[in-house]
Amino acid sequence: MTIDRTHGWRPSASRLAIETRASLLGDIRAFFALRKVLEVETPILSKAGNTDPNITGICTASASPRYLRTSPEYPMKRLLAAGLRDIYELGRVFRAGESGAWHNPEFTLLEWYRTGKQYLELAEEVIDLVKHCGRGRFDGWSIARHTYRDLFLNHTGLDPKLAGESDWAALADERGIQAGSLDQLQWQDLILTHIIQPALDPCSMTLVFDYPPDQAALARIRQGDEPVAERFELYLGQAELANGYQELPDAAEQRRRFEHENYLRGIRGETTPLIDTRLLEALQHGIPECSGVALGVDRMLMCLMDLDRIDAVLAFPHDRA
Repeated sequence: MTIDRTHGWRPSASRLAIETRASLLGDIRAFFALRKVLEVETPILSKAGNTDPNITGICTASASPRYLRTSPEYPMKRLLAAGLRDIYELGRVFRAGESGAWHNPEFTLLEWYRTGKQYLELAEEVIDLVKHCGRGRFDGWSIARHTYRDLFLNHTGLDPKLAGESDWAALADERGIQAGSLDQLQWQDLILTHIIQPALDPCSMTLVFDYPPDQAALARIRQGDEPVAERFELYLGQAELANGYQELPDAAEQRRRFEHENYLRGIRGETTPLIDTRLLEALQHGIPECSGVALGVDRMLMCLMDLDRIDAVLAFPHDRA
């Protein structure tokens, strides 16, 4: 699709894309209505920020600064602690510095939580949602399921449990990828996005699960001889679409992770946002056994319409807002 860049007042999305977005939002709500999952709304502005070193939030400039949410996850978990059960939210989220073919600083995220469902059961529900919203578009697609470790072994020959930074650097150099000094997590993310992801079957859904414990984020870690984070990601073709967890209910462990993330941010010279103590209080009070997932709605719309730029599905992207 060719986008008119000479008239900045005009929308970058076509009328068809705008109409298809409206239909997609309706299909999402119909899917959850059938399953009796309650739609909720939570604040867009918060005193606390996201400590994840891979995400940069946007802070308002005022006497009482607030962060624009990078996801509705924290307040939704507070609702779970307050007694709500199966819930979803469909709305805008914000992340600084994310601009490109697949990124816009403001985008639409679908997030939902299912009590009593294990994370791999929720992963199957994500696949059901994609098929429902595809209206037949993805019915013939195969579903590939791999652990994170097997995904790397199959595509690179390297075991993420054993490979060191020099191994990743050698692989990147072999593939013509230039990178500076990276730590282990940054190397694995680079290899995933630059080597593995482009090699995924464009007409298949790929479910990746059981991540290394150091990539747990807010997921529970399953202990054993080889501990893994009970986390999954779903790729629609070659597009990263959804990220889900078996949710961590332990307030003390969550505080430790937040503090460690801020430590990493400090090492990298990045800002260290306030930790969300209200979320920690909610976890201390107790949340039900549950799994949760976030899905990029704009990306799903791109896949539905076979478009390769996010501004083709946004009425007014960042440069026209």
